[in-house]
Amino acid sequence: MNLSPEAPHHMRSRRLPIETLPVVLIVICALIELVLSAADHGLISPARLRYTAYEYGGFWPGLLRDWKPNFAGQPVLMYFTYGFLHGGPVHLIVNMFTLYSLGRAVVDRVGNWRFCVIYLVALLGGAGLYGVLASGLQPMVGASGALFGLAGAIVTWNYADRRAYNLGLWPVGRAVLLLLVLNLVLWWAMKGQLAWQTHLGGFLAGAAAAWVLGRNEH
Repeated sequence: MNLSPEAPHHMRSRRLPIETLPVVLIVICALIELVLSAADHGLISPARLRYTAYEYGGFWPGLLRDWKPNFAGQPVLMYFTYGFLHGGPVHLIVNMFTLYSLGRAVVDRVGNWRFCVIYLVALLGGAGLYGVLASGLQPMVGASGALFGLAGAIVTWNYADRRAYNLGLWPVGRAVLLLLVLNLVLWWAMKGQLAWQTHLGGFLAGAAAAWVLGRNEH
């Protein structure tokens, strides 16, 4: 779906020809998944490398309670590391195509470094809400919380732009409705295993970060 609003004229001179940070993130995630997939197929050792990566880098709600971490700092670092791990090549490919598409829109609007701020805030927000609301003990991995944060940022800017120019807000409501339907479809397709809490937390955090950054643009 295309959630990107037309950037105001005074913003266009800030656009960069290459979306540096989104591409860097894509490369990092792809390299990690390549190594894990190679281990899955016995091309490198150990064969259980993916499970070890999840044990040390996934987001485990139990670590916010009474679980013993595998290393000092894991309960803090997992708020970041979970976003660089994926559940397999298909999960990675879908997320990376989304990252490139939404990342381009955000970088076009505010540049690479503000994109980085929004991405990290959404990553934290997604993990935070998952930790609060998740009822299970299984780990959570994937960049989708941060991706929903990028979508939240774009929706926020679209809302602000349309209000500033006295345009109708239905396109904004439609975008939010489409995201809600997407989550419902994915939740059904994945038989309830969707980390919707992460999506919601990332969306809200990304929207809040975009609102603050938008107020400080001038």
